[in-house]
Amino acid sequence: MSHAIKHLLIGGLITMTIGVPTATTANESDRKLTIVNPQNLYDPTPNGYSTAVITPRGARVAYISGQGGQDSTGGLSPDFAVQVKQAYANLRTALDALGARPDQVAKLTVFVVDHDMSKLEVLTRNVKEMFGETLPAQTLVPVPKLAIDPMLFEVEAIAILE
Repeated sequence: MSHAIKHLLIGGLITMTIGVPTATTANESDRKLTIVNPQNLYDPTPNGYSTAVITPRGARVAYISGQGGQDSTGGLSPDFAVQVKQAYANLRTALDALGARPDQVAKLTVFVVDHDMSKLEVLTRNVKEMFGETLPAQTLVPVPKLAIDPMLFEVEAIAILE
C-alpha cells in the first residue's frame, strides 16, 4: 500500500473518530427536536410546516423512503385526498416499525403530481393531523408523474431516533 493511501486511511480514521460522542447523560430536552421559525420570516405553521428543525446531539437518523397512497394490498385510489391520507398512514406505520413517533420527524419531502393550490389544503390538513404542533421542516416538489402512473402523492421523511 502506498504511503499516500496509508496516510488517507489513517487520516480518515482519525476524522471519523473525532466526531464520535463520548458517553454522556442526556436530559429529556436534549432528545427532542428544536423547531425554529424566525420572527422575521413568513410564519409557515398555518401551512403545516416549520422553517427549520435542529436535531439533538448524537441522535441516530432514520431515512424513510417515499410512501405513496397504496393500501396494504397495493390498491391505489384515483382520489388525491384518499392517496394523501393513506400515504400518511403508511408513513405512520413505518415510524411505528422504527419505534418512532411523529414528533421525531425532522424533515418531510412531499411530491405532488400536477400540483395546484386546491391540493395544498388537503396536504396541510393531513400534516397537521399527524404532527400537531411539532411540524417538521418540509419541502413540496411538484412533479409530472411518480413511480407508477396512478400515484398522485408521495411523502418521504427523516426521523431522529432516541
